Amino acid sequence: GGEEIRSGIDPPGLFQYIRASNFARRPTGGCYPFREQFRMANTPGSKKAVRKIARRTEVNTARRSRVRTFLRKFEEAVTSGDAGAAKDAFVKAQSELMRAVTKGVVHKNTGSRKVSRLAAQLKKMSAA
Repeated sequence: GGEEIRSGIDPPGLFQYIRASNFARRPTGGCYPFREQFRMANTPGSKKAVRKIARRTEVNTARRSRVRTFLRKFEEAVTSGDAGAAKDAFVKAQSELMRAVTKGVVHKNTGSRKVSRLAAQLKKMSAA
């Protein structure tokens, strides 16, 4: 029947793999397809959540920046070749990284990996 005619055009079941979301649709929001980006929070709970997120983002950005500063200071101490300064900078960078881990700014494994690499750099420098 109809299957034989269709098989000459395209293989059977071709359309079952194409998701409906891939077909062309009119953009949501009528004339303003990007309106969803500018929606305001409606309920009091969502307004409070927006405020909390803004505060947390600010704090986390400052923490991440602080961690980067300590890592940069360690790198500078290593490149200068001063073993004592590098050891001191390593201790400070390690404590700052682990503090960021406890605060949830950096993942635990990421913090451990970075500390491990810093320790390897310090060991290589002190051995040389």
